[in-house]
Order: sequence, then C-alpha cells, then structure tokens
Amino acid sequence: MILKIINGILILVAVFMGFKQGYAMFSGKPEMMEMFGKWGFGKTGLMINGAVTILAAVLILFPKTFVWGNFLMAAGILLIICFHLLDKDFKGVMVELPFLLLNLLIIYLQHPLKSA
Repeated sequence: MILKIINGILILVAVFMGFKQGYAMFSGKPEMMEMFGKWGFGKTGLMINGAVTILAAVLILFPKTFVWGNFLMAAGILLIICFHLLDKDFKGVMVELPFLLLNLLIIYLQHPLKSA
C-alpha cells in the first residue's frame, strides 16, 4: 500500500513536470525557444513538441494509456538528452537524466489504480 502511495506521488510529479515543460514549449517561452532553436526547432516544431509532452502527461494519468504516456514522455526526454550529447553539454544531460529515470521507475512500479 505504501508503495502505491509513493508511486502515485511520483506519477503526480511526472505529470506536473510534463504539463509545466509542455506548456513552456507550447507557449514558446524565450528560454525554450533559445534551447530548442540551437537544435533547429522553429516555433511550430516547438509547439508540436510541447503538445506531445502535454498529451503524454495526460495519458500517464489513466491506467489503460499509462505505458504509452510514459513512453512518449521518456522519448521526448531522450531526444533532449541526445541533443545535449551532440553539443557535448554533459551538464544538460545530467539535468535531464533524473526525469528519464523517473519515467522508467514509474513504468516499473506500474499504475497504482491498475486492477490486478
């Protein structure tokens, strides 16, 4: 029971971060435009990436789409990690790595409301 509560909290953290970052990308915040701009993302590409991130956060909430949401979220984070690696920006990689591991951990722990 305690594990389900902890996993529920971790899911809420992942969903909150997904909404926060997705909205920042979708609305074209200057820091997002700067970071993704150096990788060749225009405003439209950034908006699409933000919309996919928000969609992934919503999908995580429901047991039937839980794995798909985590997969989308992890794929987006892995994309950012790969771009950081191309730039040899290891600090950026280290910032993103805990979020990737969070998604992998909550996939391992499974959705707390999933029926056995």
